[in-house]
Amino acid sequence: MLTTQRPHPHSDRPSAIWFHLGALLTVTAWGISFVSTKILLDNGLRPAEIYVYRFVLAYLIVFCACHKKIWSNSWRDELLFMTCGLCAGSIYFIAENTALEYTLVSNVSLITSVSPLLTAIMVGAIYKSERPSKGTLIGSLVAFIGVACVIFNSSFVIKMNPLGDMLSLLAAFSWAIYSLVLRRLNALYTVMFITRKTFFYGVVTAIPFMLLEPTDTTPSVLLRTEVWSNLLFLGVFASMLAYLIWAQAIKHLGAIKASNYLYVQPIITLVASVLLIGEHITVVGYIGCTLILLGVWLGDKLTQISSNRR
Repeated sequence: MLTTQRPHPHSDRPSAIWFHLGALLTVTAWGISFVSTKILLDNGLRPAEIYVYRFVLAYLIVFCACHKKIWSNSWRDELLFMTCGLCAGSIYFIAENTALEYTLVSNVSLITSVSPLLTAIMVGAIYKSERPSKGTLIGSLVAFIGVACVIFNSSFVIKMNPLGDMLSLLAAFSWAIYSLVLRRLNALYTVMFITRKTFFYGVVTAIPFMLLEPTDTTPSVLLRTEVWSNLLFLGVFASMLAYLIWAQAIKHLGAIKASNYLYVQPIITLVASVLLIGEHITVVGYIGCTLILLGVWLGDKLTQISSNRR
């Protein structure tokens, strides 16, 4: 039975600004990673292949810094780490990247962006002390509308494909489960240990997908500047550093508050796509960016007001 964990006593103090900045830095890396992944796909790499390359690199770096303790305290915890590897690793990334081959990018981005709402609902269902407030729900709704504007940017045409959309929904659910499990493990293990175990099980469970995928990738492809540089970014910044910082944010801010920063990710992706692959931002895109930032701020502000009245 999961135990109730009280919010961190310093979560509302000025020092918490560093954890907010850390969460923002993390989603910035993840927002740019979408463009990096697209570049790698355009160079012929497959979804599972990209995932394995980036997370093997991340795992090796983390292992060098955290290698004394190999196993967790119990088999139950080991299963929880395996769940993290599946939900925040192989299932999430392979499902999301594969979905891009069957449906529109806008569909994938919109569906996966519901993970903060799913996280809030799941945390509230299990932990009575962290049920989402009305402010959180209102802020999430405003931010979600902004996400839709950013995603559709220059067009509101939606082309539905059952397989691609179901894979996108699977990715959203898997990330919400990861946030929930991470909340439990944060009380028992260090962030470095959690990250290393997550990477390990993520890679192990992704290898079968990689072997099943047909690929024409040759070693010479990996020597291309646009390939190795993007893999390096994905492995070091978007995986190793981002996951370490995100685990700290979840630990000190809580799963719900930290997850709301995921709404900022489409803004980062939009800006990165303009700078790196020449896409254009329309008026709808600017409106969406504004709504996302407003939603994140509004949810936090209304929650604080509600807490002060109690």
